[in-house]
Amino acid sequence: MHTGNQSQELRITLYSHDSLGLGHTRRNLAIAQALSDALPELTGRRLSGLLITGERTATSYRCPEGFDWLVVPGIRKRTGHYEARHMRVRSERLFKIRSSVIGGALNAFRPHIVIVDRHPLGIDGELIKPLKHLKAVKPETTLVLGLREVLDTPDVAAAEWQRVGVASITDLFDRIWVYGDRDIHDPVATGELPAQFAPMIEHTGLLASGRKFSGRHNSTVAPFVLTMLGGGSDGADVARAAAAAPVPDGVQHLVVTGPQMPAARRREVEAAAGPATKVTNKVSDGMSYVASAEALVSMAGYNTVAETLSTNTPALLVPRTTPRTEQIIRARGLGATGAVDWIEPARASAQMIGQWLSQAVSDPAVASRQSKARAGLRLDGLDRVVELAVDLAWLTDKSTTCITCHHTFPAGGVDHAAV
Repeated sequence: MHTGNQSQELRITLYSHDSLGLGHTRRNLAIAQALSDALPELTGRRLSGLLITGERTATSYRCPEGFDWLVVPGIRKRTGHYEARHMRVRSERLFKIRSSVIGGALNAFRPHIVIVDRHPLGIDGELIKPLKHLKAVKPETTLVLGLREVLDTPDVAAAEWQRVGVASITDLFDRIWVYGDRDIHDPVATGELPAQFAPMIEHTGLLASGRKFSGRHNSTVAPFVLTMLGGGSDGADVARAAAAAPVPDGVQHLVVTGPQMPAARRREVEAAAGPATKVTNKVSDGMSYVASAEALVSMAGYNTVAETLSTNTPALLVPRTTPRTEQIIRARGLGATGAVDWIEPARASAQMIGQWLSQAVSDPAVASRQSKARAGLRLDGLDRVVELAVDLAWLTDKSTTCITCHHTFPAGGVDHAAV
C-alpha cells in the first residue's frame, strides 16, 4: 500500500451515454462504489466523483459516498440515428447541449481520471471537444475506455471502430479496461477489438464479486422465483411468457419489468400473470432479490449476469438477439461453462420457462452444477479495477510514500531499485 499527500483530493468522472436500458449506468455505478469503498484508504486521498448519465431514472440508485450525479438530456436510438428521449429539439441541438454540459462539468471539476463506458467519443462525437480540452488544460488526466467483454459480431464491431477511427482512440485514450474473463471471451482474439488496442488493454475479469446489496427484500414472501428484464425497454416478450409460466406449488413469482418498459406492454404482462405471479416495474435493490430467489429468469445483459454469477441462484438466460448479438454471444459462452442455463428467445414459451422453474426449484443439482461452474470463473473485476485505479492515482500525485520502506518517490509510481 502507498500513501500520497493526505490533504490531496482524488477526482474521478465516469460517463455513460444511456440510450437503451440502465446497463451502462449500473456498470459505472458498481465501479464507483468499489472505488469509493477502497481508494481513500489505499491512496490516502479524499475521493470526489462525478457520475455522468443520460438516464434520469438512474438517480433512484444510491450514489456512493463522495460521488454525485450529473444527468444530461436523455436520448433514444431510432433506426440509424439517435434522437431526444424527452425534449422536443432536433438531434443537432440536443447533442450540443449534452456536449456543452459535459464540457463545462469536466472543465470545472478537472478530474484526474475519466472512465468512459463503451462509446469512446460519446454519441455523435459529444465527448471529443470536452475530452480534448480537458487533456489540454490538465494533461496529467488519464482517460480510460471501459468496455464490456462482448461487443457484437466481429464484422459489426470492426465497422463501428472504423467509423469512430482507431487512431482517434489510441491518440486520445491512455488505457482500455475490458470487463471480462479472457478465458471465456477474448474480444481481441475474436476481432471485436482492433489489434492496435492490444498494448492498451487490461482484462479485469467480470465486475461480479463485491457488488453491494442490502440483503433485504420486502415485496415478496419467500420462497419465490424471480424474472428480471433490466431497464425493460425491450423485454416485454420474455416478461409476458414468464408471467404466464406455471409456478411450482407454494412458490411465488415476482416479475420485474424494468422502469423503461412502455406502459401498454407492462399491462400486457400484468394481464398474462397467473394467480401466484406479481408484476412490478422496479425494486429498490435488485441484487438482494436475485440472491434470495429460488431461481432466476432474465435476459443476458452484462450487469444482471454479473450480479447473478456472484450468487448461488440458478439462472436461465433468455438473451435478446437484436439490435445486437452481444447477449446471445454472452449467454452461449457462459452456458458452455455450465454457470447458467440459456435458451433462444424463440423457444422461451410460458411452458418452457415453467418447466425450467420447476426443475430449478425441485432439483438441488441445478444450483449445485451452476455454482460449481461459477467458482471457476474470474469474477473479481471490481477488485482489479480498484488496483488499476490506485496505479493511476500515483501518476496524479506530486509524490508517493511507500508505507513499507517510508521512502518518498516522485509522481509516476514506486521504483525501489532507485533507493
